[in-house]
Amino acid sequence: MINLGRVTGINYRWWVIGMLWFVCFLNYADRQAIFAIFPLLKEELHLTDVQLGIIGASFMWVYAVVGPIAGWLGDRLPRRTLILGGLILWLLVTGATILSYTYAQLAMLRAISGLSEAFYFPAAMSLISDYHGNATRSRAMSLHQSAVYVGTIAGGAGGALVAQYYHNWRANFVMLGSFGILLILVLSMLLREPVRGQSEASERIEAGTRPTHRHVSVGEELREIFSNRFVRLFILVFMGANFVAVIFMVWMPSFLYRKFHMSLSVAGLNATLFLQIASIAGVMTGGWLADFLAKRSRRGRMMTQGIGLLAGVPFIFLTGWTFSIPILIVGMIGFGYFKGIYDANIFASLYDVVPVERRSTAAGIMNSLGWLGGGLAPIVIAAASYRFGMSVCISAASAVYFAVGALLLWNARSRRGIVPSRSDS
Repeated sequence: MINLGRVTGINYRWWVIGMLWFVCFLNYADRQAIFAIFPLLKEELHLTDVQLGIIGASFMWVYAVVGPIAGWLGDRLPRRTLILGGLILWLLVTGATILSYTYAQLAMLRAISGLSEAFYFPAAMSLISDYHGNATRSRAMSLHQSAVYVGTIAGGAGGALVAQYYHNWRANFVMLGSFGILLILVLSMLLREPVRGQSEASERIEAGTRPTHRHVSVGEELREIFSNRFVRLFILVFMGANFVAVIFMVWMPSFLYRKFHMSLSVAGLNATLFLQIASIAGVMTGGWLADFLAKRSRRGRMMTQGIGLLAGVPFIFLTGWTFSIPILIVGMIGFGYFKGIYDANIFASLYDVVPVERRSTAAGIMNSLGWLGGGLAPIVIAAASYRFGMSVCISAASAVYFAVGALLLWNARSRRGIVPSRSDS
């Protein structure tokens, strides 16, 4: 077997993206698989839409609550340990899910799954930022982000297909758990913990500057993070954008199954395939464009995100409103592409404004609050759809995208520029 630890630093930093890509893929395949089988769960367990929404939201609520703690630990413990530990806990929960037979058991296990996955993103984003500096950070994170979309396709389309073929939704989690075992073995042998701030250290050497060292209390750390108006802005925008994304993630398979009378497997495929493949193209575009603009302006990544949000507005509206399948596909492709442009820079933009030693904490807080916003979506939409219909609710979500996109671009054009993050180590 190749010992990646002996590969030169330039090559290894991209191998890291490859290894973490599969962890992210597994996380999102697991998340989407449960949504793809909502019709089966509803029939087998005699659930209402609100109960299904709670199953989906229970993961997000715990994921959100644990996020700040996971981020705080990510700035203090080896990130490799947190990534592997979370993956092992996820594997145990997946095994228990296979044995669950009641609504309460399933909701509880999805909540615990949120605990296991909460440690991944803050640790992984911080680790990636130490392997990739300003010149390649957006591209590296956008490549990693593509796993979100591929995993969503695999969980949605593959999950529905496997459940329909075996007439048993638990088969999905048997397959995911088997892949998880293999992934744990690979990461335990090949993933290395980088020196914190090493990418900025290289840039400082080139610039002839020296690092500073500063240790603060937890309260001071939080005040420092939230005192930055751009951190507050990025969190607010992420909450809105994630609210819309979760609507599509949770309810699109059921929406196509009911409105367009597709089979379970076809609904699962169409709910994810067009949107997520377009998101892969969008995230690559967003990563390249943001790195290009960031060389010319510290607002470059923010501007890229704002463009992605505003351009996605009409496509969200079309997706919910149309009765035509071709127009539906155009709507999902357009939304997916511009969503990807925004997604490529979620954490890269944040890392432009927070110091190195606060990155995991800041990412954990943003991820937490963003998923608190997203966690409202399954239940809000389920309740509103009883009165207004699912089509109207999906179209109305375009107003949220417009609001946060306009807010982001307005601040990007403001004369008050981004305060550069300190490159402490």
